[in-house]
Amino acid sequence: MNVNIITLGCSKNTVDSENLAGALSAAGFKVFFDRVRNDCDVVIINTCGFIGDAKEESVNTILQQVGVKQRGRKKRLLVAVGCLVERYKAELQKELPDVDAWFGVHEWKEIAEFVSGQANTRDYTDRIQSTPRHYAYLKISEGCNRSCSYCAIPLIRGRHISRPMEVIIEEAKNLVQSGVKELLVIAQDTTFYGLDLYGERRLAQLLERLATESGAEWIRLHYTYPASFPIEVLDVIAKHDNICKYLDIPLQHINSRLLASMQRNIDREATLRLLDTIRQRMPDITLRTTLIVGYPGETEEMFQELKQFVADARFDRLGAFTYSQEEGTPAQKLGDPLSDEEKQRRLAEIMDLQDTISYEKNQTLVGKTAKVLVDRREGEYYIGRTQADSPEVDDEVIIAVGKKKTPPIGEFCMVRITQAFEHDVMAELL
Repeated sequence: MNVNIITLGCSKNTVDSENLAGALSAAGFKVFFDRVRNDCDVVIINTCGFIGDAKEESVNTILQQVGVKQRGRKKRLLVAVGCLVERYKAELQKELPDVDAWFGVHEWKEIAEFVSGQANTRDYTDRIQSTPRHYAYLKISEGCNRSCSYCAIPLIRGRHISRPMEVIIEEAKNLVQSGVKELLVIAQDTTFYGLDLYGERRLAQLLERLATESGAEWIRLHYTYPASFPIEVLDVIAKHDNICKYLDIPLQHINSRLLASMQRNIDREATLRLLDTIRQRMPDITLRTTLIVGYPGETEEMFQELKQFVADARFDRLGAFTYSQEEGTPAQKLGDPLSDEEKQRRLAEIMDLQDTISYEKNQTLVGKTAKVLVDRREGEYYIGRTQADSPEVDDEVIIAVGKKKTPPIGEFCMVRITQAFEHDVMAELL
């Protein structure tokens, strides 16, 4: 039998789907990861319930697959799982009776057993990648102990649970042996790693071991929380050539009053000191951040403060989102006073500013050489990334290839940057 897993949402969901795929493959299923495939015996939708747009996408995907099931000539098993189901299972069951089963975020073993009809005894590190073979996400913990006022993740995923370091190292080695060149370290908050298991933060020790034991050529760190940031992590990144000089540190805002309302446990001055420390220790670091605009209480003056911060900080990579009111979160009681139109205006202004900054930074790369990991081919071009770019969210390198030169997909190559745009650069193969 064939099973198609449709994954929505974040990279943490991607790992969950890949682990589920491993269990189903071991049970004899042929597994696909294809949003448009409609000929499988079983369809599993791994949903997202983080913000309004993500929830809408999840519901629409379920409805689409219900329609395919209703039009089908053969019996088709439709299963919805993951974050949206964890939050709204009762309501979804009532409204969508054509879905055969519903499972939350802590029921992966039960999902595999329901679909396969077999007991699931598979090892956690035995998974099937849905990403290209040369890079993989490495999830080091589950859940979150933070109390950010706008975030529903603790309500969905529960409290922080670190995976044992030995298990993570074993999985990393297995991934590298299977052909992975780049490990992307993820969690809801990677800086919290180890506190529950070892009584202290051990992200630095984990990165040290990954750098020296996994065999990965690139290791990339995501989702680092700014409050109580473990500074020793910077020393480990700087020490090892195979750890990308890249740091994803979501700041959300810069106004101290809003940060307090967001329950971020950090203020403007501490944020600026942290950024200064990071750049002093590693002047060549690529800094990525994410911001929220339109949070309840964000005045025009506060928004202008945020814009000035973006202009001054000149982040290498930046994403921004409009505030989404989520039921059950502390911020819900604040209401949602700003209109969608006003939120979108603020979002557009932030991103327009960042477009200019990104273009100016990319212009300085023209004429320089860079090591690139080639992800895929699109028409007459090959698409890759430097160590400054994480897949799917950051800039890309567009490689123009001559008749006698072809870069291997999934391998590293050297290029010379020839042209720069707002979020990508053109390059020639050396």
